[in-house]
Amino acid sequence: MSKIMLTTALKGLCVGGTMLVPGVSGGSMAMILGIYDKLIESVSSFFKDIKNSLIFLVTFSLGAGVGMILLAKPLLHLIESYPMLLLYFFIGVVAGGVPMIYQKAEVHSISWKVFLYPAAGLAAVLLFELLPADFFQMGTGEGIPGFLLLAAAGIVAAVALVLPGISVSYLLLLMGIYDKTMMAIGDFNLAFLIPLGSGIILGIILTTKLLENAMKNHTQATYLIILGFVAGSVAEVFPGVPQGIEFIFCIAAFIAGFGMIQLLYSIERS
Repeated sequence: MSKIMLTTALKGLCVGGTMLVPGVSGGSMAMILGIYDKLIESVSSFFKDIKNSLIFLVTFSLGAGVGMILLAKPLLHLIESYPMLLLYFFIGVVAGGVPMIYQKAEVHSISWKVFLYPAAGLAAVLLFELLPADFFQMGTGEGIPGFLLLAAAGIVAAVALVLPGISVSYLLLLMGIYDKTMMAIGDFNLAFLIPLGSGIILGIILTTKLLENAMKNHTQATYLIILGFVAGSVAEVFPGVPQGIEFIFCIAAFIAGFGMIQLLYSIERS
């Protein structure tokens, strides 16, 4: 396995392991790890370069699948046992990725856009988080109606998978199918997973086409809005200010997350 493929698989592992934790956005993690643009390009332009796109997507997907299997439960356990430490680590990771996202926005001068676009992205995520669980409650049912409902849920979930800052887990909660989805994954329930997965694939194709076009034709606005999305993901998981000795440990966790991302960037640049 080449170094690039190994790096892609490891990044997929990180994204897959964290995306099932409620409140943590897989899109944000992909953006922070520097693999987001390549994912969008590979999906949107799949048929223009089938071989390289397929190799990249399969490698990433395998890593993500392993991450979902190996890391999701341990991370959920850590969230329950050490919520402050783990969430401050995630916040440090996000903060470490902010300079890279801002650099991609190609901001050459300060104007109202530099403040308006991130504010719009931040507001969108915060408003989304105000919606109560089961807000879009849908039954899964059986037969063709159930299949179509799950496919529709998959299309909606794909938006959260593609856009940074929106947690796919929280979106599943809003639709009232988070627990059913987790059980289906654990039990490998294909009758549930196939229609949901089909909808996700269709939704990803449609969303990435639109997003790639925005990235190419409206680069600054798109990345600044994404920066707002990512900032919103921090607000979403912020657990408050720790007290006593826990404050020191949380600051250390934040620095560790920030430093890990900066180290990754320096390794990739070298």
